[in-house]
Amino acid sequence: MNTVQSDCGELLNDYLDKILRGQPINYEAFLKKLPEAFRRCHRELFATEKVKTNRWLVTILDETAFTELQDAAQAPVSRVDAAKKGNSHRHGTEVSYLLVYHQGLASSRPDVVVIGTDSVDMGFRRAPSVLVVENERNFYQYSQMLDFASEALGMHLRLKNCYVVLGAGNRIARAAILDWLKGYKDVFCAFDYDAGGLQMFSTMAASLGDKARLVQPTDWQPWLARFCKVPDSTERFTKALSLAEGLGFMSLAEAFRATGKFMEQEMILDE
Repeated sequence: MNTVQSDCGELLNDYLDKILRGQPINYEAFLKKLPEAFRRCHRELFATEKVKTNRWLVTILDETAFTELQDAAQAPVSRVDAAKKGNSHRHGTEVSYLLVYHQGLASSRPDVVVIGTDSVDMGFRRAPSVLVVENERNFYQYSQMLDFASEALGMHLRLKNCYVVLGAGNRIARAAILDWLKGYKDVFCAFDYDAGGLQMFSTMAASLGDKARLVQPTDWQPWLARFCKVPDSTERFTKALSLAEGLGFMSLAEAFRATGKFMEQEMILDE
């Protein structure tokens, strides 16, 4: 199957997921999938940079409109309805599951929160704050992540005042989950320090406002040796710089420039 045929077969949600992950897409094919209202103002919604034939790196300019577009992309009334139409993935799941470490646990096994379109089932009370950890290994080492966040943010965080949630990549940015997170005073985000992590934080901050805070050291100098991930492309590196500066993270932008690399959050656990 050639590139054009493959792109035409992609659904709008597929393109949106790739944009969130910082992966290049066929922008012209993507525009054909957009609802008319979004297509007319796409230049206000996105900035693009061509990286190869039929592939553009897309930067989100309007996070609020992008969230509205994500909702519009989930057109079928249910997952079952979408399956009847030939592809269940065209509709987001009506239920999301979040793993959470909280103060009331008797072992290292996390609790589960079930978030539906109009309901939340959780067997514990909220703490004032929550720490969203992107990947599973760091999530399991929640105590060490709370130590890191405490030092980075200049506050004493423990499970009694800050629960820890597994972000599991960009699924944490689903609308129903973001609505649940709005119930917390502070939402601390521990993501990879790269284009994808910064894009995810930007998306969450657009919904949560000042509640969302990226967990990062005040002084990056002692951490520079842990910047080991080589960017996939110059465009990815440039995007990370642009996002860092746009979000006001000038020290992180300088760390990118000093090393020419990214830092994955697993390096936090490297003692």
